[in-house]
Amino acid sequence: MDISVWLVNGIVLASVLGTDLGRREVTKSRLLRPAIVAAVIVPLYVKHPATSGTGLALELGGAALGLLLGLAAAALLKVRREEATGKIHTHAGAAYAALWTGVIGARLAFSYGAQHWFTESLGRWMMTHQVTVDALTDTLVLMAITMMLGRTGAMAAKRGAVAGRAGRAHALAA
Repeated sequence: MDISVWLVNGIVLASVLGTDLGRREVTKSRLLRPAIVAAVIVPLYVKHPATSGTGLALELGGAALGLLLGLAAAALLKVRREEATGKIHTHAGAAYAALWTGVIGARLAFSYGAQHWFTESLGRWMMTHQVTVDALTDTLVLMAITMMLGRTGAMAAKRGAVAGRAGRAHALAA
C-alpha cells in the first residue's frame, strides 16, 4: 500500500470529525465540501481502476461497504431544527466519533498489516485471484470516499425531512 491510503484516510477523518462533532449548522457549504473532497481525491488517488474480474468486484464491494458504513454513521448523527432561528443543526457525539475512528483505524491497520504482518499471504491471495495492488488501494480509497458521501447524502435527506416537517407545521399553524 502506498501513502495515498494514509493521506485519504487522514483527510476524510479530519474533514468529517472537524465538521460534524458537537452541534453544527447544516449549510450548503457543509453539504458540498465532501463532494469537493471526493472530486479532488478520486482523480488523484484512483489511477488505474479495475475494469473486470476480482479487482473490480473488490472495488465495488469496498464502495458498497463504505456506503453502508456512511449510512450507519448518519444514523448516529441527530438532525434538529432550532425553533427560535429556524436553522437546522446536527449533533454528533462520542459514538459517531468512535465509529469513524474505528473504521478508519481498521483501514489503516489493514494497510500496515499488508506491508508488515501478512504480506506473503496477501500476496498469494492477490496472485491467485489476479488482484493488483492498484485495485486493493483503490478499494480502500473508494471505501473511504463512499462512506463520507453516504453520510453526507443521508444528512442532506434528514435535513430535508426536518425542513419539510417545519414547513408543514408552519402551514398548519397559519
